[in-house]
Amino acid sequence: MKPTIRDVARVAGVSTTTVSRVLNNRGYISKKTREIVYTAINNLNYLPNDLARSLFHKRTNFIGLLVPNISDPFSGELTFEIQSFCASLGYKIILCNTLNHMDKESKYLETLSGSQVDGLIMSTYNTHILNNYEQNLPIVTIDHYISKKVPLVSSDHYSGSLQAIELLISKGCQHIIYVSAYTESEQSSTLKRNAYEDGMKGQGKRSIIYEYSGYEEKHKVICKIFNENTEVDGIFCSDDITATAVIIEAKKRGISIPTHLKVIGYNGTEVSQILFPGLTTVQQPIDLIAKTAVKSLLEIIDGKVKTDLTKFYLPMKIIEGTTT
Repeated sequence: MKPTIRDVARVAGVSTTTVSRVLNNRGYISKKTREIVYTAINNLNYLPNDLARSLFHKRTNFIGLLVPNISDPFSGELTFEIQSFCASLGYKIILCNTLNHMDKESKYLETLSGSQVDGLIMSTYNTHILNNYEQNLPIVTIDHYISKKVPLVSSDHYSGSLQAIELLISKGCQHIIYVSAYTESEQSSTLKRNAYEDGMKGQGKRSIIYEYSGYEEKHKVICKIFNENTEVDGIFCSDDITATAVIIEAKKRGISIPTHLKVIGYNGTEVSQILFPGLTTVQQPIDLIAKTAVKSLLEIIDGKVKTDLTKFYLPMKIIEGTTT
């Protein structure tokens, strides 16, 4: 792994600021300290770069952003909002698309740390990513709790999902099914599922849950839902794309929406509203999530807040369309 300015500081027994001053020949540094720093640089074969030199000013104005899949409508829109807001504040984004691979996330963390970004925003699913990663980097997570020392910004997935179930019930649905992508670690999915189960239990109704893994299995699972549940009259989906797939299959089978089947999606991104007009969906406040995450990170960078136990659960709303 390429040595960083932090490695030089550790070996020399000085601060990163001192190393930066030596590299930039600024400020008073004793001859002995300079020799120690240069010895460490030579021993580590460290090659300083522009970002390292900028440590003299204590800021690089770069923020790292880790997302699970940039092709996902929610992740794509969230990235756009974060990048736009950061740009308005004079910050640039280094985007890392992890594809939910643990090894990719670990490598990206090492790279971002070595690049001396001012802070990091993470929207990844691997909750144990920081277990073996020693870092002093300011971090804010989106949707996924990682540590009590790392602030969390998230939609109120439980409340939003419960609203969806209550809407279906208020519309007269008696046999409501929840369908979602299978995951072991995505916390937002767990909250959605819990809300569905609690909402059904509160009305004395039986919970029926179907999960899929991957695009091809999704279609098979949706077909299975209709084959095994002839009385189904309401379906709550974990995302808008799945909800649209459900609607397409229902229409193939001659099932009238919303007369005989009511469907609710999730996320409510601009893309989904354009591609799937009329879909009833639980909308996440993506713009507010982005701004809250960036503001929280900058406050930590500025030393204005403590990071312990800071959590933001943002309200969601239902956009009711023609599918309910």
